[in-house]
Amino acid sequence: MKLIFDVQDRPKGGQLVIFALQQMLAILAATIAVPVIIGNGMSSAAAMFGAGVGTLVYIMFTRRKSPVFLGSSFAFIGSMSAAFAGGVSMELGMLGLIIGAFAAGLIYVLIAAIVKKVGVGWLNKLMPPVVIGPTVAIIGLSLAGNAVGDFQTGDVKTINSAGESVMAASPYAAMICGLVTLAVVMLCSTYGKKMMKLLPFVIGIIAGYGCASIMTLIGNAAGIDSLKIIDFSVFESYMFDGGVSLKTFISVPDLVFLKAIKGTGELTASYLLMIIVAYVPVALVCFAEHVADHKNLSSVIERDLLTDPGLSATLMGDGIGSIAGAFFGGCPNTTYGESVGCVAITKNASIVTIIAAAIGCILSSFFTPFVAFIDSIPACVMGGVCIALYGFIAVSGLKMLKEVDLDDNRNLFTASVILIAGIGGLSISFSSVTITEVAAALILGILTNVMLSKKAPSEK
Repeated sequence: MKLIFDVQDRPKGGQLVIFALQQMLAILAATIAVPVIIGNGMSSAAAMFGAGVGTLVYIMFTRRKSPVFLGSSFAFIGSMSAAFAGGVSMELGMLGLIIGAFAAGLIYVLIAAIVKKVGVGWLNKLMPPVVIGPTVAIIGLSLAGNAVGDFQTGDVKTINSAGESVMAASPYAAMICGLVTLAVVMLCSTYGKKMMKLLPFVIGIIAGYGCASIMTLIGNAAGIDSLKIIDFSVFESYMFDGGVSLKTFISVPDLVFLKAIKGTGELTASYLLMIIVAYVPVALVCFAEHVADHKNLSSVIERDLLTDPGLSATLMGDGIGSIAGAFFGGCPNTTYGESVGCVAITKNASIVTIIAAAIGCILSSFFTPFVAFIDSIPACVMGGVCIALYGFIAVSGLKMLKEVDLDDNRNLFTASVILIAGIGGLSISFSSVTITEVAAALILGILTNVMLSKKAPSEK
């Protein structure tokens, strides 16, 4: 792939700010979704702060060679919920988030030390293109349901006759906003000149948000619930809680470690053991996804990140970055497919852009109107963006198969079981630990490839 900005290229000042904003918009909706799902006093602004810090840590360990943003990991949602469920107070739960992220990050550090000693040759044999290609495709395809679900969803809620909270907007109205977003992204990427081609997601989100705003304003004025897409009350809750004040414009995020300190006196050995059991197995599962993500990014920038800066460096960056992210925001971090997709579609792999996005994320977490705006972007608009992003991840994985001989039954069966297991949603749960469909498909593919790789004597 011919990049417009290579990894070490430096966009000019004005361009850099817009490119960084695009990276932020691509990942922030998912990043702030995790604290919203977990609740228990967790802050979206703190998650933004933690994601920015985690990304800077990752870039430092990878020696500015891996252009990807780290955001809140969805894989640890069950573990994070367990931290609060098993704690006697919210403060102890916050402490549990930090301890759990430290334990999970330590697993990455230990694996990194082993990889540094023995190299990555064994990994390339264990995960050749016939294994890693379909697995990367599954990363995108496994998210297809989320993208399509969001594509038809508005954010305004209403109470129905049964007293239940339901979506006010018509799915068709939401789809129109999603289609506008998707169409603008595709048109800018395909036919755009210069800056338009580099900023399809910024332009697409603005177009989709504008469409949703017009519909919502008409719906509010005419009393038509089916047109109410954007929940503008988000701005009131963030900016005007109790009236206009300094918090309306600037506020310090509720950083997790400040609350966690108060829970140290409640920490017990049984709670500590429970946290370790909840977090460590998930980290082992996420290792497989880490490799797949970096193989995918390697194909985009056309250089092997598992060799330079090396898998040990990417693991150290991911692990320590995850610890840093949880220390400030509570959420363990992980490399984001949305970020990889953004790099691939815009052909902007500049590491300076990622650094600027990380710094922007940290600074923006103090700027209340920006946090409110990010939270107000309706699901249907982000659904339009994600159809393009997740689809690109899936296709980039399938592209890895073009050099694979699929007339050979060994390769045919290996690719087949990965795709069917992943698309079918095969996952395995042990208590609070879940092996995701991506990890389960990868494990099944590795076993299939190993089992069928033994050649008959006449073939050797």
